[in-house]
Amino acid sequence: MSSAPTAPATATPQEPSLLAAFLSYLIPGLGQIYQGRYGKGILFMVSLLGMFMLGQAMGNWQNVYIQSFEGGPNNPRGPGSVAALVNRWHYGGQFWIGIAAWPALWQHFNFSVPNKDDHPFWHNFQKMPNENDVNQFIVNSDKTPDLGWVYTVVAGMLNILVIYDAYAGPVVIAPSRPAGKEQTVPEQAQTKPEGAG
Repeated sequence: MSSAPTAPATATPQEPSLLAAFLSYLIPGLGQIYQGRYGKGILFMVSLLGMFMLGQAMGNWQNVYIQSFEGGPNNPRGPGSVAALVNRWHYGGQFWIGIAAWPALWQHFNFSVPNKDDHPFWHNFQKMPNENDVNQFIVNSDKTPDLGWVYTVVAGMLNILVIYDAYAGPVVIAPSRPAGKEQTVPEQAQTKPEGAG
């Protein structure tokens, strides 16, 4: 006995949400969690932040920063200048991971950081490292540091898709019904009440 063909399911459009998109920019997956899509949000959060932090660790925590050139106040690429943001294109991809990449901006614009003697790791976290030290580190290691910055950039770029997913919202699939069958009115609704003309 063959069943009647079913009409294709249709998607119900959702209202775009700028708030959810912004939340997923700040922390990957947070916008999805805000929308009630907990599984997807936690998956994005763990995988993308995990990839970003793993990439930093592979690069000895020296591969997320904004490059600055020393110079006087007339140097448009000096420390603290906005023009210096283009000097290291890697950060253009890393930036999209959200808050996890903001310490590089903090360091670049010379805001206060923890004392070097008390907290050396946090003092230098996402600060532009000494180029000679980095070169020596790369020469004495395998390809792990190079792969590390790739991980950080890919994590940031993937988060753009997460941001869009949060903006567009969940797709709700309407239930399908057999093709050609009209929705029938229940029997009780078809009978006229007594006294109706």
